[in-house]
Amino acid sequence: MSFHEVPAESLSFNPFEKISKEWMLVTAGTPAAANTMTASWGALGVWWGKPAATCYIRETRYTKEFVDANDCFTLSFFGDGCRDALKLCGSVSGRDRDKIAEAGLTLAFEGCAPYFEEAQMVFVCRKALALPMPKESFVDADAYENWYSKGAYADNFHTMYIGTIEKVLVRD
Repeated sequence: MSFHEVPAESLSFNPFEKISKEWMLVTAGTPAAANTMTASWGALGVWWGKPAATCYIRETRYTKEFVDANDCFTLSFFGDGCRDALKLCGSVSGRDRDKIAEAGLTLAFEGCAPYFEEAQMVFVCRKALALPMPKESFVDADAYENWYSKGAYADNFHTMYIGTIEKVLVRD
């Protein structure tokens, strides 16, 4: 099976379910070196008159180095049967091991960005904005308290990335 491109405006799905419940892989890099991470936070909409996707990456994530160093990233969405691969990609670091191979995923490229052959849908995004989210930017004190004040994530803030969606690829 292969992919074909569709207009972003033709998509019909629940983004809340797709992102928070089914999860996605945020991936960036080159054919020489790429990395991915599982994400369950994000948004879809319109930015500067173009279809856009937003993802959030903590300062300590290895994938952040790849997103920062490249112009593009992808958001890959999977169907049933890939949950274990998504769990693995969200629980181990690509710094320490080849988690893409361990997860049984096959890296492919579309233009400037890597994605996975096993995906059902892929957004190829060009970075438009990278905005750090420091403590002093929080208006909602509960958000800081719940997500950034304790444990392994204490003061490990996210950077918000907005990418304009250049292509949407769906599986044939």
